[in-house]
Amino acid sequence: MEHELDALGLLCPLPVLKARKRMQALRAGDRLRVVTDDPAAVIDMPHFCNEAGHMLLSSEEDGDAMIWLIEKR
Repeated sequence: MEHELDALGLLCPLPVLKARKRMQALRAGDRLRVVTDDPAAVIDMPHFCNEAGHMLLSSEEDGDAMIWLIEKR
C-alpha cells in the first residue's frame, strides 16, 4: 500500500521527523511517498532510511521539490 506525506515548506529536521512518525504506523512492505523542498533533505532522507533500515526505492526532482519513495522494512 502506498501512502503520501507532503513535507513542502518544512525545514530540517521536520521532514525526517514526520516521515519517521508516518513510517511507524505502516506495515512492512508499505511505501511512503514523501515530497520535500528542503535542500538538506538530499542528505537527511537517505541517512534516515539507512539508519532506520528502510529501503529508499527512488528519489527524483520535480521542479523545486524532491520526491522520495520509501519502503518500510
